[in-house]
Amino acid sequence: MYAPTSTNSPRSGPTSGESGDALTDFDGAGELLRAWGRGLRPDPDLTVSEWADRHRMLSGRASAEPGRYRTVRTPYMREIMDRLSPGDPTQRIVFMKAAQVGATEAGNNWIGFAIHQAPGPMLAVQPTVELAKRNSRQRIDPLIDESPELRERVKPARSRDAGNTMLSKEFAGGILIMTGANSAVGLRSTPARYIFLDEVDAYPASADEEGDPVTLAEARSLTFAHRRKVLLVSTPTIRGLSRIEREYEASDQRRFFVPCPHCGHAQWLKFDRLRWQKGRPETAEYHCEGCDAAIAEHHKTAMLEGGEWRATATAADPTTVGYHLSALYSPIGWLNWERIVRAWDAAQGSDEAIKAFRNTILGETWVETGEAPDWQRLYDRRERWKSGTVPAGGLFLTAGADVQKDRIEFDVWAWGRGLESWLVDHVVIEGGPDRHDAWSELTALLDRSWPHEGGAHLRIARLAIDTGYEAPAVYSWSRAQGFGQVSPVKGVEGFNRSSPVSGPTLVDATEGGKRLRRGARLWTVAVSTFKAETYRFLRLARPTEEEMADGAAFPPGSVHLPHWVENEWLKQFVAEQLVTVRTKRGFARLEWQKLRERNEALDCRVYARAAAWIAGADRWPDEKWRDLEDQLGAAPTDTDPAGQINRPVQAPQGKRRSDWLGRREGWF
Repeated sequence: MYAPTSTNSPRSGPTSGESGDALTDFDGAGELLRAWGRGLRPDPDLTVSEWADRHRMLSGRASAEPGRYRTVRTPYMREIMDRLSPGDPTQRIVFMKAAQVGATEAGNNWIGFAIHQAPGPMLAVQPTVELAKRNSRQRIDPLIDESPELRERVKPARSRDAGNTMLSKEFAGGILIMTGANSAVGLRSTPARYIFLDEVDAYPASADEEGDPVTLAEARSLTFAHRRKVLLVSTPTIRGLSRIEREYEASDQRRFFVPCPHCGHAQWLKFDRLRWQKGRPETAEYHCEGCDAAIAEHHKTAMLEGGEWRATATAADPTTVGYHLSALYSPIGWLNWERIVRAWDAAQGSDEAIKAFRNTILGETWVETGEAPDWQRLYDRRERWKSGTVPAGGLFLTAGADVQKDRIEFDVWAWGRGLESWLVDHVVIEGGPDRHDAWSELTALLDRSWPHEGGAHLRIARLAIDTGYEAPAVYSWSRAQGFGQVSPVKGVEGFNRSSPVSGPTLVDATEGGKRLRRGARLWTVAVSTFKAETYRFLRLARPTEEEMADGAAFPPGSVHLPHWVENEWLKQFVAEQLVTVRTKRGFARLEWQKLRERNEALDCRVYARAAAWIAGADRWPDEKWRDLEDQLGAAPTDTDPAGQINRPVQAPQGKRRSDWLGRREGWF
């Protein structure tokens, strides 16, 4: 019988009947066992709002109320955030809202939740790449830095690898890619389970000419089927063109119903129920639509806590839900009803201000009429000033050129403060782009100067020339003149008030018969924006002769037309009208339609306006306008017996030539 010749090795653990105390008899063993036990427990099944209340800290760098995030501060955001939780079957969440109601922070809560609780590839899209970088610095970095749970999952920016960059944050199980809607490369970079589309109404019509940015971005999530989540958020813009309104109208159109503190009637807040004594915004109160009792604003906190979202329509897609919220719901301490009333009163008399109020305060679209003014009325409003002279209010010149098959139409506009404008010259160059002399005549116009009433001679600060016909010839000529003064432009449909001109993008050009890759700079112009602006400016009320005698001024944006302008030009100037058409899916869409065949005067105005935008006039500080006024106002006037200015202005005493804006830019 076999007998072992050696003893068995000792076990690593205690045998039956032995105590295990020896294995845990050391300092820190209790904490080790507790940590081991916590590791065995699954992560809590949290919703996005529960995660935010438990883990989200708001940084003083990114929030007016730093400290722990509290959903109870904005109760209307709870359901929206929870729809983004993995356990909810909703795939697309649409939020059309006023500015500053907490939507972006809710989206950032979702980002934090995904990194910590449900990792996967995520795409966050801002209107432009620059805004994506700014958002990364100001919101995403503080989101990660202030939360220990996120800090330990996202590699530090100082790491040698590329796991944490300005536009990319890697974490276990996923990655956050941030990009702009103007970058087709960024939108198609990677599949994404989660997609956060912020301020979609500010997106360009097309991303690098590859299509609608929203469509391109959402295509990245289709492979995730029912597990995908897409959040679309925006302040709306113009009826018929607003992306967020179109998405909201296709949803179940939820409104936040709150109870009246007096009768309990549930209602969603409307601006026309907000009432106040004339001239006293501090008396603003909301009147219940049930009992008509006045509701003071201090009741709002309890009303919000008792509120609920209710669908008011049937969604075309059952996996999509839509929400709308105005600033009337803004929590106590944010935007109160008194300030809303003051903003409304201050906006009266200005279409632009009322449009901004509707968009940013009410979260509603603006109805752009685009009604063409009557050309006879413009004829009767023509003004007289010294022929061939720039009026005193004009501070710099731009031009728009429309290239046709048999001619080049060329209009010169003078611009002053508040974008007040004067038509200075209209030139028709016979012969199309295949005629060499036509380009020589156009070049001569760039070298020409127009006398100013103050004594200076003004040259064209910038010319915007259309590339719709014979673009290669336009690129070649523009390159020869220099892109500092000449800007080739391409008009696209659509409104984009935040950035009506985008670019420049580099395109191929030809020089001496040789093709130059990326040899020209092309600007893209949202022509609808400037057409609607022009018509709005034409509708502005003008002061009477008596009012002007008393010192009244023309309102900002006023358009001045000279006495020499002909009927045909005026008819071209108002040759289009904005109409609402229905798409095949039944959505309303705005479209500019011609009332007559020729519209070159309107096109040239749009291009000259785009040139002013490119020159920076929309963004100049008051100091820059004063500098131009000083240059022109200080100029000596020297005229001959016929009344024509015959010598250019000399630099005023005490000013260095290099300090002169117009001189420095070569405008005069």
